[in-house]
Parts: sequence; C-alpha cells; structure tokens
Amino acid sequence: MKKRCNLSKHPLIPLFCGLLVGALSMVLMVGAAWAAPASLPMVQETPVSPASVATESAPPVKPCAECHPDVDAAWTLSAHAHAFDNPEFRQRWKSLGEPGECLVCHTTGYQATTGDFVAEGVTCEGCHGAAVDGHPPAVMPVRADTDYCGQCHPITLGEWRLTGHASADVGCVDCHNPHSQHALFENPDEMCINCHKDDIGEHKDDLHIQKGIGCVECHALTLPPETLPPDGLAPTGHTFTITPATCVSCHTDTLRIGKPLPGYEAGAKAISNSLPVSPTLPTLTAQYVGVAPASGSLPPEQQVQALEAALASARLSTLFQGGIIGLTLGGATAYFIGRNQRRNEEEDHAETADELADQKEEAGHE
Repeated sequence: MKKRCNLSKHPLIPLFCGLLVGALSMVLMVGAAWAAPASLPMVQETPVSPASVATESAPPVKPCAECHPDVDAAWTLSAHAHAFDNPEFRQRWKSLGEPGECLVCHTTGYQATTGDFVAEGVTCEGCHGAAVDGHPPAVMPVRADTDYCGQCHPITLGEWRLTGHASADVGCVDCHNPHSQHALFENPDEMCINCHKDDIGEHKDDLHIQKGIGCVECHALTLPPETLPPDGLAPTGHTFTITPATCVSCHTDTLRIGKPLPGYEAGAKAISNSLPVSPTLPTLTAQYVGVAPASGSLPPEQQVQALEAALASARLSTLFQGGIIGLTLGGATAYFIGRNQRRNEEEDHAETADELADQKEEAGHE
C-alpha cells in the first residue's frame, strides 16, 4: 500500500490553506488598489549643437520679418529659434559625440550626406519650405499637421495619440501658437475651459479651482527626471491623465509616500500661503460655465477634512472588497483541498480493504 504523508490527513490543513490564500489575495488586491505608479511624467528637453559651432543667437529671417514683424518677434524668443544655440543642448550634444541626426531637428535644411544646413534652429523654412515664386501675394504652404510636429517631438506625439484630443482631431496648433510655441490663450486654463466648459460640472466648486490651481497643473503635470535620458527626450505631460502619483506629488504631507514635486517636499499645506488671495480661476470658470462662484461653500479646512473622509471611505471600501475576494478564494481553496484530502482517505480505505481481503483469501487457501 502507498504511504501518504500523515500531515496531509490533518483536518486543519484545508482551513489553514484557505486562510493563507484568502489573506494573500486580500493583501494583493488592497495593495494593488492603493499602490501609486512607479514612474511619473517628466519634462522634455530640447537637444543642442556642438561647442565647435558659433554660439550667437539664431539669425533673424529678414525677408520674412519685413512683412511679418509680429511673427518674427514671437519666433525670436521661442525654443525653435534657439534649438541650435541653446547652451544646454550644445553641451549634451557634444557629450554624445555630436551626432548628425540631432541636427535634423535642431537646424533647418540639414543634409546628412554633407553635414551642411541652411540655418541654425527651426526657421520659417522649417515649416513653410523655401519661399515660393510670387510670394507675396502667392500663399506660402505650411506643414502644421500633428504628425509633422511629431517628427521632432515623438514622445509628445505618442502621448497625444492616446488621448481624446487625438480622436477628436485636436492637434498641436489647436492649442499651441506654432511661432512662439506658447498656448493660444494667455491663460492656459482658459484654453482648456474654452473647449471643456460642458464637462466641468461639479468640478467648478472643487477646492483646487477655488484656490486657483489650474487645469494644466494637474492634467499636464511633469516632474523632472532624476536622470535625463541621453537624447534628452522624456514624457511631456500630454496624456492629460491624473493618476495617484499626480496627487502624491503635492500631498506628500498627508499620504507620506511617493515622489514630491520640487518645492512641495513639505506638502501642499506648506506652500498654501503662496497661493493667490483672490484667484481668478473661479471667476473665469463661472464666465464660461454660466454659474456664479459658490459663495456658501465649505471653508478650505472643512473641505480638506471632507476629502480626507472620502479617502478613508474609499480605502475602507477597497478593504471590504479585498476581504470578499479573499474569503471567496480562501473558501474555494479550502474546499478543493478538503475534497482532495477525502478522496485520498477513501483511496487509502479501499487499498486497506483490498489488502485485508487478499490476506483472508491467502489464509483460506492455507
């Protein structure tokens, strides 16, 4: 007869295994729900040219500037104008061995076969092409589609493609001035509210808005990376999503986990005095939504207490759900182990009965 481990016959084994599986399931479920992402969006940087090249500012495109002085003035101060002579770019490009592929985006008209280029930085010709015959008054072409921008901003393009902006065909130039690279609205939050006024709903009374903390400060949050990638390309915050890490970056004083935003190491309360006494965002929101700012809302301290209570309630709910899942998995484990244990016992009894019958039969023959 096969000898089975006596431990497997112990009646408490199924219960112990079930409790163990249930506890592990509960811990994993609750831990996964409370865990914050390990990585955070980071700031994209623009590469720069070698130290062997002259460091003077990008030369103005005089023919264009003569008829478009306002455009030229905006471009002169832009990242495009100084994509080649940016000191940080120059230092990093030189440290990489001055690869020619960087000049595709940091100069205009770069030719890989010769290493020559038409102009430093991204000039008018970079997006419009060379001046056409008869201009003016002939209209200059423009390459302003999102995919064209993405050739030099691949990280941003990849983030944008995952958003509702992409599915609604809201591209780069719908939010950014292509000449200055600034937002189309002087107040970036107004640019957001202009399109999303019907989606604000109850958020208009949110404590963040009432304190003047705008849309982009959460939806386009970027944290500088601890180590910048060699090519300088890093996430730019164009996914527009808010994750637990977004909240943690400011509220480290409350949650005591995660990586804080620079300047927020001591938590949001520590910098609350730096917020505007009379923020314009609530009024701006009311103008677009058509509702006056809430005058009878709770004081900030009570709103914080309400948020903390909501967070505690959410965690309790998660804990309860984890308990249910753990109980289900633990019970199922105990059932299957117990059934297997009973089956082994039945097989042992059957083998014992067969041996006794064989022994009796042999004794009868004798």
